Amino acid sequence: MKNILITGGSGLVGKQLTALLEQKGYKVAWLSRKPQQQTHFLWDVARQEIDPQAMEWADAVVHLAGEGVAEKRWTAERMQAILRSRTESTALLHRAIQQATHKPSTFISASAVGYYGFDTGAALVDESSASGTDFLAEVVLAWEKEVKKIEALPLRCVILRIGIVLDAQGGALAEMLKPPVAAPLGSGAQWMSWIHVEDLVRMFVFALEKTTLQGIYNAVGPNPATNQQLTKEAAAAKGKTYLGIGVPGFALKLVLGEMAAMVLGGNRVSNQKIQKAGFEFEFPELKGALRDIFSYEGKR
Repeated sequence: MKNILITGGSGLVGKQLTALLEQKGYKVAWLSRKPQQQTHFLWDVARQEIDPQAMEWADAVVHLAGEGVAEKRWTAERMQAILRSRTESTALLHRAIQQATHKPSTFISASAVGYYGFDTGAALVDESSASGTDFLAEVVLAWEKEVKKIEALPLRCVILRIGIVLDAQGGALAEMLKPPVAAPLGSGAQWMSWIHVEDLVRMFVFALEKTTLQGIYNAVGPNPATNQQLTKEAAAAKGKTYLGIGVPGFALKLVLGEMAAMVLGGNRVSNQKIQKAGFEFEFPELKGALRDIFSYEGKR
């Protein structure tokens, strides 16, 4: 396995995954609407078009593409875009693999701990736990259903249900520290199952290289934190003022609309399955993860 095809390669995780794979000697290509390099391939999810040579070239596919869930207010149109960007892109990949003469041997797909629902309280959930019934849970269910069609081709498929990715350059951490003063959201007691971006990228490589790995795994660190704990530790690592008074839930609902449920709720997610498979975390503790992130801020 030497040729790795990535969707969503220009995103936060995709760029760092590309860099790590190239360091390890893999050849990497992206699926893109506007390929900028000869090694990249054209695809257009809206038109359901893809360069047939992409799958002929690929030994493995890493599927990261999907509209960001926290970038814009959730209008009906936005919610449809979040769903369709995941299900239609996966369906397009399924068709391309099905039609290819030389099929990739491995398909690794991103997913999300949103599968378990907006708020599962203090209960520790794992890969066998029931799905939620809210919008994001329905999105993840539909997304994973499309991935399982690829698994039936058959291919070795691994689904990584990703938690809150910690990185200074983007994602939840950057949003949390945007205001002049850092403060917890709502009660601050809601659980946040986080993972350092470097551990997440390494986990994708682990899933590619460990050929016995198959099925669904939670991509979260060993030590979930409450929103209050994470906000306080992040503020300290960043050198930002922390205010222990939570932003009221009603205010968040006014600003964010339906999306407020995502930040006012939380999940305490187990990662025992991926650890038992042999994955080792470089950043298992929150304080060490945040110290690393902010000591290298702007250098990655």
